Formats: sequence, structure tokens, C-alpha cells
Amino acid sequence: MSSAAQHAASMRDFAGKAVLVTGGAQGIGRGIALAFAARGASVAIADLRIDAASEAVHGLAQQGGAARAYEADMAEHAQIERLVAEVEADFGRLDVVVHNAAYFPLTAFDAITPEVLQRTFAVNLAALFWLAQAATPAFVRQGGGRMLATSSVTGPRVAYPGLAHYAASKAGVNGFIRAAALELAKHRITVNGVEPGMIRTPAMGNLGDDAHNRRIEQAIPLGRLGEPSDIAAAMLFLASDAASYITGQTIVVDGGSTLPESTAVMI
Repeated sequence: MSSAAQHAASMRDFAGKAVLVTGGAQGIGRGIALAFAARGASVAIADLRIDAASEAVHGLAQQGGAARAYEADMAEHAQIERLVAEVEADFGRLDVVVHNAAYFPLTAFDAITPEVLQRTFAVNLAALFWLAQAATPAFVRQGGGRMLATSSVTGPRVAYPGLAHYAASKAGVNGFIRAAALELAKHRITVNGVEPGMIRTPAMGNLGDDAHNRRIEQAIPLGRLGEPSDIAAAMLFLASDAASYITGQTIVVDGGSTLPESTAVMI
């Protein structure tokens, strides 16, 4: 096979597969949805805002991708169960689930309220439990599946002022990935995740103004913010046949930002 033919084949390596991406309307989630659609998958884009999800579907369609929009609040168990059932019914199968939806209002530690903490844990962590539970029967019917999560370096590896609630939820995500991978292996279901560092998305606005974010960018060893496509590439790998023997793991995609022992070495 020529190199051109090999490239064409690799671009269709998810043909016939159905992929669900939560929080898929913008930012990292939209990048993940676009990447799977570009490689032949039928993509279900779930988001709290159906208008944004529908706009993302329209954008994918303009690029030749196949996608459908779904409205769902990832903090609601019943809505998650309904979502998974609808996606399998609409596409006739479910092969990959990517839990990317997240909630992380920048909030000082002493200002975190029960409502903020509960919603953070519900969207970021509990939803991963409910998605995996709901998707497992569908995966079993397919003879296996891929459960993926967008985790973070914040929590498992580093901390960021104002994100104690988010950090705790993402540390929990990594714990879930390991435990679920062990329990679901008997069903040929792999469970893995990606830990993004600083990624150029609208959510960067939560962290500060443009000048603040430029200082963040300058401190990254590779000299740039990550792009949604950087996270999508790691997700594609973990969902592919090339990663069929990998489970219970996370891949750090942060431009080297967690490598320095001290920020002083970057001066």
C-alpha cells in the first residue's frame, strides 16, 4: 500500500463506529468530536446547551462529518442514562464514550459553597460513574468498548489557586479510571484518560485576563498553549486498535509544564 493510501486508510479508521462526546459543543470537546468525525465515526455531541451542540454538529457536517446533537445535564443521573440509551438507539451501537464535560468556576477555597462543590463533583466525577455504568451493556453487546475521560494535570499532579474543588474532582477521575479499568477488563472494555495542561479554549477566560494567560504561555517549556487538537490526538490513540492493550492509564498532554521542579528554572 502506498503512503498516500495508508494515510487515507488511517483517516477512516473509526468508520462504522459510534462515539459519544460529552461537553462536545466547544473547546476540547469540540476538537475531540471533530477528530473522530474526520476519521469516519458517527459522533453524538452532548452538551448542556442544545443550541451550541447543534451549531457544533452543523460545523462538523460542513467538513463532511456525521454527527447528532443531544441535550443533557451531566449533573443529572437520569439524563445520563437517557442520553446513552438514545445514542445507542439512534446509531445502532456505541463503541467509544468520552466524558469531557466539566464544571470549574474559579473560586477561592474559603468561598466554595456546598452548591459549587456538589455540582463540580456531579459533573466532573459522578457523571463518569453513571456514563460508564450506562454504557457498559452497550459495550458488551459490541464485544468491547472504550471508556475515556478528560482528566487534568490539576489535581493529580499540580494545583492552581481557586481550583481546589476542581482539583479534587480530577484526582477522583484518575482513581476511577484505575478502578473501573480493573473491573471492566473482563468485558474487553478499556478505561483510560488524558490529562490536559493549559489548552487554548474559551474556558481559559476563567483563569484570568489576556496578560495573565500570556504569562502562563511563556512558562510552558514548549513555548505555547496546547490546542484542542492536541488532546484529540491522544484520545484518538486511546480509542484505537493500537491501544487495545492499554487500560487504567492517563496520558499527560501539557507541553512539559509539569516537568520543572521549580518555576525558577524557567526564568
